[in-house]
Amino acid sequence: MTDFHIYLVEDEQNLSEVIKAYMEKEQWHVTVFDNGNDAIQAIEHPPHLWVLDIMLPGTDGYQILKEIRNKQGNIPVIFISARDQDLDRVLGLEMGSDDYLAKPFLPQELIIRAKKLLSRVYGEQTKETKKVEINDYIIDPEARTIIDADNKDTYVDLTTKEMDLVLLLTEEVGKAFSREDIIESVWGENYFGSERAVDDVVRRVRKKLPRIHLETLYGFGYRVLSS
Repeated sequence: MTDFHIYLVEDEQNLSEVIKAYMEKEQWHVTVFDNGNDAIQAIEHPPHLWVLDIMLPGTDGYQILKEIRNKQGNIPVIFISARDQDLDRVLGLEMGSDDYLAKPFLPQELIIRAKKLLSRVYGEQTKETKKVEINDYIIDPEARTIIDADNKDTYVDLTTKEMDLVLLLTEEVGKAFSREDIIESVWGENYFGSERAVDDVVRRVRKKLPRIHLETLYGFGYRVLSS
């Protein structure tokens, strides 16, 4: 799948034009916003990926990210910023961004990171992708949805990381995954932070999917059991 739709929120016109040109070479459709207020208005129509500058006229990137997580849940987000790198990285990851890139950066580096994130989130869409049914939850890896059949077939609202974790652990029910395995698969090789982030996501998944038996393997990691 190559025709991804990207929302690029960047107020530096020269930079946004360069990034847009690189993305269009990948056959991605790009919508550019040069201020936070316009980006907020577009949240009702989700893209496949947000590339989001932190410092913007009007509504800043942090406020936009908060709205994205409230209304779009698991849509992936890459933060970019020219401010304090460590502070912005930590704050962005804590708020739910999936990756962070400090200015100045090479446009090709952003493309590489976007490709990895899109591949991890959406994968290769194939006909062999099968739905998983476990404890009256119907998990559709291709659509990235979970239906709670025990609650009038309602959809369960998960963030990107929560959905990635569920898809990883339910791909092979009963298989044990170490925290290192989970970090590499869900956060990626460039993750900067503590392994306790895994425990935080597991805690949220257990709260949202209480009937799934997500077992803790102390000192190692986690696995999902069939009953």
